[in-house]
Amino acid sequence: MKQKILALILALAAGLSLSACGKPAAAGPVKIATKPMTEQYILGEMLGLILEDAGFQVEITKGIGGGTNNIHPAMEKGEFDLYPEYTSSGWVMVLDHEAVGVDDQEMLAKLKSEYQEKFQMTWVGLYGFNNTFAVAVREETAQQYGLTTTSDLAKVAGELNFGGNPDYIERADGFALLADTYGLAFKSVNDIDIGLKYQALRNGDIDVTNAFTTDAQLGNASAGLVTLEDDLHLQVNYFCSTVVRQDALEKHPGLEQALMKMDGLLSDGEMAHLNYLVEVEGADEKAVARDFLVEKGVLKG
Repeated sequence: MKQKILALILALAAGLSLSACGKPAAAGPVKIATKPMTEQYILGEMLGLILEDAGFQVEITKGIGGGTNNIHPAMEKGEFDLYPEYTSSGWVMVLDHEAVGVDDQEMLAKLKSEYQEKFQMTWVGLYGFNNTFAVAVREETAQQYGLTTTSDLAKVAGELNFGGNPDYIERADGFALLADTYGLAFKSVNDIDIGLKYQALRNGDIDVTNAFTTDAQLGNASAGLVTLEDDLHLQVNYFCSTVVRQDALEKHPGLEQALMKMDGLLSDGEMAHLNYLVEVEGADEKAVARDFLVEKGVLKG
């Protein structure tokens, strides 16, 4: 009888020990940071919801001014455990490398190794979408001139008006590089505020503009806008992933497995649509994130 009681006590003690060790919340909250943009707010909420569903406590700090320039140093200091980052941003802004001509797989492998060596951080998974520069036109313009690639623009650019936000037109790797690479000589080139360029495009004030592949306006199916293929592969890729401190992975068992639920989850179009729901239709980013995760089967409804 005493042996049975002793065995029961030991079993209960073992169970309590395993429970305490396996409970992610015991290590305190996982601290998530995001950049000051709609897309990052949504991604931060997705990460938070996934981690909470896995049993972790979560603390999200949204909209860190300066983005990578301020979040990365804060990560080094241990103020945050993880944040959504873009491959070429880390490659250029943190590691100070040139992004042009680097294979995506090679870049990711080196990002992981150099972040581990220099900062004791790593990159976990790729969300699937690529938020990079693109060229956008109205659907009717694409049909009228047979435009599917950016190279197609060369033969008709003289009949079209380009409008872009001033920083894109002025930066060395922006409009000048685009025009030089593709041989584009537009009828006119116009500076247009970033918040007005899509309206100007829809109104016919301009015919072509610079875009990002996950812009909210491109996520509106009824807007009638088309992005042209970067067939000369001018633009470097900005695939999104999670940068996480190594000590956070060690402190929170199961964190990496939970973060991998974001791997391959989002296409460019899906991310653009979610941005549209929040930025244009005014939906709550957490609700949008939750609905998407439920739709994808990552969370239960």
